[in-house]
Amino acid sequence: MPRYSPLHEKHRALGAKLADFGGWDMPIEYPATTGGGVVNEHIAVREHVGLFDVSHLGKAEVIGEGALDFLNEALTNDLTKITDGQAQYTMLCDQITGGVVDDLIAYRKSANEFLLVPNAANTAEVVRRLQAGIGSRKISIVDCHEKYGVLALQGPDASKVLDKLGISIDLSYMSFQIAKIKGVEVIICRTGYTGEHGFEILPTWSDTPKIWDVLSEEIMNFGGRVCGLGARDTLRTEMGYPLHGHELSLEITPVQANSGWAVGWKKESFWGREVLLNEREIGPKRILRGLRLIDKGIPRLGMLVQVNGNRAGIVTSGTFSPSLKCGIALALLEPEIQIGSRVSIDVRGKLLEAEVVKPPFVESRVK
Repeated sequence: MPRYSPLHEKHRALGAKLADFGGWDMPIEYPATTGGGVVNEHIAVREHVGLFDVSHLGKAEVIGEGALDFLNEALTNDLTKITDGQAQYTMLCDQITGGVVDDLIAYRKSANEFLLVPNAANTAEVVRRLQAGIGSRKISIVDCHEKYGVLALQGPDASKVLDKLGISIDLSYMSFQIAKIKGVEVIICRTGYTGEHGFEILPTWSDTPKIWDVLSEEIMNFGGRVCGLGARDTLRTEMGYPLHGHELSLEITPVQANSGWAVGWKKESFWGREVLLNEREIGPKRILRGLRLIDKGIPRLGMLVQVNGNRAGIVTSGTFSPSLKCGIALALLEPEIQIGSRVSIDVRGKLLEAEVVKPPFVESRVK
């Protein structure tokens, strides 16, 4: 049985196209008859503001003395580099293979209290592995998936929406604070998955519909619209952001995914450290690159990449870029293939030429 967001009935009332996403029945896009559709929703975020329901994202609380040290020994990034009220992108890797169990955001409330936000389908496994690694520590790790909803307010006018609601926010990127929207307490985070200036807002599960109503009404004053996960995917692909199950997986390491920037290489320990250090030293057998199509066409997951008729890699994510008006892709390629070189993508039996590029495909404006 699918799981449902606290906004499920509101999405149905709006006529959203719903589909499975990590075991959750979530809106992919809203009707074109009301100005929705993936392209229109994408453009609204790039030019004005969009509101997403991403309540399917996982939530896990890690509480107890030594929480910071424990998480820093398990997760890839260096949690000692952030302070209370800040967040960090990081990964949990398999201790033997170095493959990525999940990528997640760690919110530091204090040295003894963290909120983790993993991907929907991986939350239970993240919690299970962390619980198994606690040992004798007096630390509680609780799956609280339905304790909070998550609303993503993204786009150049996101701050204006909050200002209009009387919410004074002065947050640097990857930080958070407690605030109130119409008297309802929420956690407001300067994070997102679109490459635009924006916020992720966490009300309690039961308060999420009220906050959605307030925000969805206010964004209309700024040319904004509610957006589905289809636009979220095209936006993140334009930024080159990885999606677990595509660019990251138990078979794809952070080194292969070009995500070494989220690894604290100087730390004495993190799960998978030795195998990842070795892979970085000898060089990965494949590396994540961006592909921008020169020919007309849309690349998709699993399509083969060729050089001179020989297999050279595989597409991990592909889409039509509404910003660039061409096909773009992320692909795992042989490491010898350099930025700026030309490759071919087998799109349903037709070879389409593409240029190898370094993501992002469009300028990041998160800060």
